[in-house]
Amino acid sequence: MTITLSTPVEELHRELPRVGVKTAKVLANAVASYCGVYEGSPKVEDLLSYLPIRYEDRSNLARVRDLGNGMEASVVLEVRVVGSYKVGRNGKHKIFELLGVDATGHVRAYWWNQEFLERVLKRGQRVILYGRWKYDYYRKSLAVENPEYELVEDDFEAGEIHTGRRVPIYRKLGEIRTKQMRSLMHRLLQQLDLSDMQELLPPELCERYGLPAKSQAIRYVHFPQDDVPIELYNAFKSPAHKRLVFEEFFLLLLALALRRADRKRNPKSAVIKVDDRIRDIIRLILPFRLTEAQKRVVEEIVADMSSPYPMNRLLQGDVGSGKTIVAAQAIAVAVENGYQAALMVPTEILAEQHAHNLSRLYEKVGYRVGLLTGSLKSREKRLLQQAIRNGEVSLTIGTHALIQEGVEFKNLALVVIDEQHRFGVLQRAELIKRGYNPDVLVMTATPIPRSLAMTVYGDLDLSVIDQLPPGRTPVYTCVRTEAARDRIYSFILSELRQGRQCYIVYPLVEESEKVDLLAATRMAEQLQKGVFREFVVGLLHGKMKQSEKEEVMQRFVANQINVLVSTTVIEVGIDVPNASVMLIEHAERFGLSQLHQLRGRVGRGAAKSYCILMASEPKSEEATERLAIMEKTTDGFEIAEKDLELRGPGELMGTRQSGEQLFRVANPIRDRELLDLARKEVDLLLKIKGASLFSLSKYLQTQPRYRLSQVG
Repeated sequence: MTITLSTPVEELHRELPRVGVKTAKVLANAVASYCGVYEGSPKVEDLLSYLPIRYEDRSNLARVRDLGNGMEASVVLEVRVVGSYKVGRNGKHKIFELLGVDATGHVRAYWWNQEFLERVLKRGQRVILYGRWKYDYYRKSLAVENPEYELVEDDFEAGEIHTGRRVPIYRKLGEIRTKQMRSLMHRLLQQLDLSDMQELLPPELCERYGLPAKSQAIRYVHFPQDDVPIELYNAFKSPAHKRLVFEEFFLLLLALALRRADRKRNPKSAVIKVDDRIRDIIRLILPFRLTEAQKRVVEEIVADMSSPYPMNRLLQGDVGSGKTIVAAQAIAVAVENGYQAALMVPTEILAEQHAHNLSRLYEKVGYRVGLLTGSLKSREKRLLQQAIRNGEVSLTIGTHALIQEGVEFKNLALVVIDEQHRFGVLQRAELIKRGYNPDVLVMTATPIPRSLAMTVYGDLDLSVIDQLPPGRTPVYTCVRTEAARDRIYSFILSELRQGRQCYIVYPLVEESEKVDLLAATRMAEQLQKGVFREFVVGLLHGKMKQSEKEEVMQRFVANQINVLVSTTVIEVGIDVPNASVMLIEHAERFGLSQLHQLRGRVGRGAAKSYCILMASEPKSEEATERLAIMEKTTDGFEIAEKDLELRGPGELMGTRQSGEQLFRVANPIRDRELLDLARKEVDLLLKIKGASLFSLSKYLQTQPRYRLSQVG
């Protein structure tokens, strides 16, 4: 068997030396997870898209005497002393420390809570350490914290692949570590004939921008050329990187452009008109004056709904900007034209809250609002489904229960999806299928940078509510450590005594032996018996029954619960204007977007509000940076931009979780210039049309990630 690009990764053990059946299977599973392969097993072509995260020039490694304070570098050392010791309160943390030497001096390295290193790093071994070196004034030597490491072994590959040259450094993939991945990639590229690799970009385009052939780009992106500065490789701006990034953007933008064009060929069945009668009804249900931003967005949505083609619009608005009241008006327009609407949300608590608020809003006009969730009893569910089928329910609000078997609409004309990144593509598409080309409005309180919106939502029209309603005060945010706990509790008590309420959020429901985190259930009990004994402490988490959650939230809204201890189940949609303090325990464990959403639960009333980020020590550099950003700004778009830089587009948009890995090489923030060039070239290709467009269209139809990448 000869290895080709279409060879299943799981079959590599048959052809590649030193790759066993188990290793091939582990590798296949890891590649499938990384690439979001959802049809069949991953192929060698998918494996090649797993790129190095950085590169080292090991033909010229640093020596100890070359190292300086704050310098990032790799150095080859002989291990002289290793050992572990306990630190922290009650010895809960453990440090593994290493003293290494070369001919020019000695340095220290240490790792937090990685006891397995005692079995890996032994005295007398040679090891390459990479990290940021800092001067330890107490021990008067240079040291590195949690460095990357690689053993230098005297095997036949060492001179050819791992040292004495520029080498790729891969992030661990499943159980496959960087050295093993480097060896595997090297042997694979030696045996693989890339000459028949399909060139997807038109030749004149590659010539215009000086882009190398794809086969050449694949080879050099894994094992760099000596005549290109290594700094370009580490900035992902080498010619090889540019070729692969450009192609990824180009194909995605073309797929989205073709999808947009296709929408225009399929008119919707619903006929929507807006006259003075409907305008009067909307004025009747509005509880307050709209901001100018809300008015602008409503006009954009109504214009789409009145057109003969289905609306596909993304509504962005920061936490508390008033997206729900905008959606409520769109729903009223659909219902007043004789149609049904559906609103899908990610959690039952949010569905309950929307049902309660919208039922009150529509009371004057007599719309029937149905709430369809997984916790409904069988008889209630059957009766509601029958009413939806008969057209007796104007608006159906629900979670994933909306797309279960048995849910049929009489004439569904508007689909609203809230916090849409929580749903997978197929879940969204399943709800949309319940109507005939319905109008679709997707909403998110996770602000999306323009560059990412252009790619992830390139086939949607974009509306942005960029103005907060009057009366909203910025939330004061601060980072604190365990040493400040008593002062924090005293501050919360002073707020409670003024009649305010407080959230305390924990990352876990129950204690875990593996992770040293405070747990919500235990702490709710301790806080009630201890510091907050004069007040009522409530507990809310995802494992509770729906009826229990509803009761807790109703009591908190009514101020019968003063302190709500919760997990991240309160992350979206909960609206209690009287709550003025948000205390997030182990804040270093949360992502930026999640922290921003949690912070949005306070500051919803007129009183000054506070978000306290309680962080444990030690924190990673990335966690420290995240928390500093939260202290610095409350601007959701700025936070989203930073979140994208730190976590990458797949994780930020939830596409990793829903099996859609849109970007394997490209990054819309880092590669903005190439993104703009690709968009320009796609526009040009669509104008010229011709054979290139036809062949690319055919190719895109065979690729699941381009077929399933978007809503609709």
